[in-house]
Amino acid sequence: MKPDYKNWVPKGMMWTLMLVSAILLACFLLLGVCGVGVQGGLRLALGILFGIAFLFCGGCAAWCVHAYRAFSYNGKRKLSKQVVEGIAEYVYLPNGGYGLDVGCGSGALTIACAKGNPQGEMVGIDRWGKEYASFSKRLCESNAEAEGVKNTRFLPGNAVRLDFPDESFDAVTSNYVYHNIARADKQALLTETLRVLKKGGVFAIHDLMTPARYGDMQTFVERLKEQGYEQVERIDTTRGMFMSSKESKWLMLRGSVLLVGKK
Repeated sequence: MKPDYKNWVPKGMMWTLMLVSAILLACFLLLGVCGVGVQGGLRLALGILFGIAFLFCGGCAAWCVHAYRAFSYNGKRKLSKQVVEGIAEYVYLPNGGYGLDVGCGSGALTIACAKGNPQGEMVGIDRWGKEYASFSKRLCESNAEAEGVKNTRFLPGNAVRLDFPDESFDAVTSNYVYHNIARADKQALLTETLRVLKKGGVFAIHDLMTPARYGDMQTFVERLKEQGYEQVERIDTTRGMFMSSKESKWLMLRGSVLLVGKK
């Protein structure tokens, strides 16, 4: 049995965009170019309308196909695998220690961290909502079983309010999650996550930390340093760490890793 970590680009959305693009192209050619059943100003208007719609929808479809291939665990690029393994390298659990993966999805990062820390246990939490219906607790457990990993647990949970006491975990991780939480103050989410991190632990999160989503992260980093956090570092992952600047621009993904060590 092989693990199935899915793809964060929904296959259904990709195929739908491709189908709609094909329909729009057909309408553009039939009505705008060939003028089947329409002439004059109406033909011109329909040609412009369907042409613009096709360019927009076709562009979205092309982006989805490229992103799906890049992030697929079964493709050549395997960007998801590279990101997950890169984050997991920052995680160390002491003997009998516990780690938390917030928004575990299909369990990939939780399992990678557990593999690297057989002396501890990783807990993965997620809402597993309708937005990503292909992800589930059962899928996470099945993937852990397929990988031969037994030091994991998967629980329902929400990053907005973590159902754990202060300083519960020796390490906390997250990957491409917080930017998806609508109407939530992302810096408040980070603060809530740091609440459950033990002294001496590390928090490693990879996300799209653009100013529009996260606000002024430099000020946030400085504030954490003033509060006494031992290590606070923000790393741009689009300069060769996970992807090149060129690939980042095409995928429109400006990823960053935030590392926080707690004294």
